[in-house]
Amino acid sequence: MESRTHPPFSANALTVLEKRYLKKDKEGKVVETPEEMLRRVAENIASAERLYNSQADTGEMARKFYRIMSSLTFLPNSPTLMNAGRSLQQLAACFVLPIEDSLESIFSAVKQSALIHQSGGGTGFSFSRVRPRQDIVGTTGGIASGPVSFIRVFNMTTEVIKQGGTRRGANMGILRVDHPDILEFISVKEDPKELTNFNLSVGVTDAFMEAVEKGETYPLLNPHRKAIVAQLPARDVFTRMAEAAWRSGEPGVIFLDHVNAHNPTPVLGTIEATNPCGEQPLLPYEACNLGSINLAAMITEDEAFPAIDYRELEAAVRLAVRFLDNVIDVNRYPLPEIEAMAKGNRKIGLGVMGFADLLLLLGIAYDSEEALQVAEEIMGFIHKAAWEESARLARERSPFPNFGKSIFNESNREPVRNATVTTVAPTGTLSILANCTSGIEPLFALSYERNVLGGIRLREINPSFLHLARREGFYSEALIKGLQEGAPLRALPRLPGRISSILRTAFDIAPEGHVRMQAAFQKHTDNAVSKTINFPPQATVEDVARVFRLAYTLGCKGITVYRSGSREHQVLACGSVHVC
Repeated sequence: MESRTHPPFSANALTVLEKRYLKKDKEGKVVETPEEMLRRVAENIASAERLYNSQADTGEMARKFYRIMSSLTFLPNSPTLMNAGRSLQQLAACFVLPIEDSLESIFSAVKQSALIHQSGGGTGFSFSRVRPRQDIVGTTGGIASGPVSFIRVFNMTTEVIKQGGTRRGANMGILRVDHPDILEFISVKEDPKELTNFNLSVGVTDAFMEAVEKGETYPLLNPHRKAIVAQLPARDVFTRMAEAAWRSGEPGVIFLDHVNAHNPTPVLGTIEATNPCGEQPLLPYEACNLGSINLAAMITEDEAFPAIDYRELEAAVRLAVRFLDNVIDVNRYPLPEIEAMAKGNRKIGLGVMGFADLLLLLGIAYDSEEALQVAEEIMGFIHKAAWEESARLARERSPFPNFGKSIFNESNREPVRNATVTTVAPTGTLSILANCTSGIEPLFALSYERNVLGGIRLREINPSFLHLARREGFYSEALIKGLQEGAPLRALPRLPGRISSILRTAFDIAPEGHVRMQAAFQKHTDNAVSKTINFPPQATVEDVARVFRLAYTLGCKGITVYRSGSREHQVLACGSVHVC
């Protein structure tokens, strides 16, 4: 494959690439350039074209895939970048494994999760079917230890496995709010040493939220005996959830009925769990491969009147959908059950990163009505174009095999290639590679440190702010020095007032503003939206509870909150020489 395009990776991106993505020899020496990595990925994913057309020009498709990645317009999830065209060839980011109420099922899932983590993937589980603590085990007459004890087993397994030698394992554990052990689950991570390889979320139902609203009790159901065993005051449990999240950022909340209202294949089962970051609800044994479009690259070059380049965006969306659909076919799955589900439903999740950069370059404040309109407009456009491309692929290649069992078939919709097409992922590492803000998050700060890769600290100044400063004529060495030395915004030299009004960082934005932005993207996203609702240190438990209610009311599928300073270690930090 010939190309003269060299990817414009930043110094921080190169550090991450060398640490985690590029090929290494047996001695650990890097033996691949970033350009060679992207060529390897492009050629491998393009090879799927021959599965549907023996005469397909895979070289031309590889060049297209290379260009969209090397321009940092689109990047697939990390396992694809790491493993495509290599011996491992495991390209999916996330999986959900079933857990039934038996030791055989539980420890089978432990083994399966170990294989997945070893291959570079993350796992999600619902522990809601496991009988509660102190329940009688009929086969032995013993006493059950409950779901939390088994989560600890999965956590320890993860602790001793390094994902493909490049990623530490990640898990999501979910327990329904009506499980008898829910209070133990809610409080377990108040000890920061507990379950360090797990994110936890409470599976909340409409019935529970209605009981919260009315101030009523609600039933706890023993999943083994299928019987009501107790009643709890819903508001008390809801407050416990808010208190725990206020203290440690966990548990998060998954609104199970919201999720299943959009389950494309309900005949195949109910969705009970998600991937580790919560944005990808999946049926048991489903996998999903994700990718993200860099919205910072979607601005027209007319700097006098910058605007979203929808023509370029549409082209990127259509090519990215084809790329992700190809990934499903060339992926080497860790389990045969996963391969069957992945190829049966062909779920993909195309999302975005660099949204805050886009707003900054357009001169729009993140917490404005105009920003919400842009969010709905741009995600609605991506959603429509992605489904159109999925329909085109269905005509070219056939619909996804379970189409006849899906809600699309019932509604006489045009056949489509994929059961889902859009997901908004956090893009924590991908955004470093693309040199843009992560996902749909606001600016964390103009200058900050990223703590990544097991303690490596990467200092950054937001590149879109630097571009804006040059474009608007207020860039200077004094400005950069002021940022690096921690000067407050009002003290920075030559900063125009209208620029100050749009420089809204995460803690400048009311938590409700964060939720409304998440809801705006959710309106046009098939799966779910990853978003952290940031709180300042002085936020109250009631502030957290209010945001939980708002997320439910606005139709979000889940919510994660974080109160600054509530954890000892943060991925993003404003140190003494950094300004928030």
